[in-house]
Amino acid sequence: MIQAGIIGGAGYTGGELLRILINHPQIEIAFIHSNSNAGNLISAVHTDLLGDTDLRFTSQLSQDIDVLFLCVGHGDAKKFLDAHLINDNIKIIDLSQDFRLTANATFGNKKFVYGLPELNVEAIKTAQNIANPGCFATCIQLALLPLAKAGLLNTEVHINATTGSTGAGQGLSATSHFSWRNNNVSVYKAFEHQHLNEIGQSLNALQPKSATAISQQNLNFIPQRGNFARGILASIYLDCALTLAQANKLFDDYYAQHPFTFLSPTNINLKQVVNTNKCLIYLEKHNNKLLVTSVIDNLLKGASGQAVQNMNLLFGLPQTMGLRLKAVGF
Repeated sequence: MIQAGIIGGAGYTGGELLRILINHPQIEIAFIHSNSNAGNLISAVHTDLLGDTDLRFTSQLSQDIDVLFLCVGHGDAKKFLDAHLINDNIKIIDLSQDFRLTANATFGNKKFVYGLPELNVEAIKTAQNIANPGCFATCIQLALLPLAKAGLLNTEVHINATTGSTGAGQGLSATSHFSWRNNNVSVYKAFEHQHLNEIGQSLNALQPKSATAISQQNLNFIPQRGNFARGILASIYLDCALTLAQANKLFDDYYAQHPFTFLSPTNINLKQVVNTNKCLIYLEKHNNKLLVTSVIDNLLKGASGQAVQNMNLLFGLPQTMGLRLKAVGF
């Protein structure tokens, strides 16, 4: 059994990770670290786990593990690794944004590989440490990777994506209170969202060297806060000379060996993916415009589910192990 430790197990991503790992056939949870909840039952914080586990949070760390998940805020992963010496034999999967960019991927003697399996599956298999992608970044990249590989991102790309309230984390702010978010939609960080950096980095790595480089200015990203709890829907359009049949084949071929990303023949909606590790994609052609719609669960394929998918790859397990999750449906 693989021994796993979790840092920051009381938040949304920590809770989703626990729900998966408790039922994973090859995982034993060694500890769930939380300074503020030390000694409390996991089920006292994640009340849906009542009856599923009698584990408790702890303030103690153990090096007697195989993999460590960092479910901490942005900037806090570096602080944690600065304050704690983690044995080199322990694989680290970081769910913050601290190590996603190539310029930040080395920390001391630890090298982090960007953990988007649909882009880096072979590199992930041989990695020691993983930088788990962002939620918006995952949804948008999966909508664009086949086009980048074909060298077709040679024009401006227009992206509108709406995320659920869990994407903001558990900390309360003026825009995360129920009374503000309910029956409300708003734009934030237009053209400047932090995930643009990792999106551009990945697309440029895949785009042929002979093609035009993709700059952040070519990715016109308008993020929105939705009035629902979880999920991301991204609608993306760009000029494209492919016919619809050619575009569908391009996407089908690219994702043929990837077990969680699927091209849908009909229009898609969030309820098809919420509570799963899937990404669904739907294509339409309007004159010379290609419309790509992409949906994921921001807490699963956009965070904890993808982290477990990466863990499976690190330890030579089937990518789908522990991740055959049912969509909410209604």
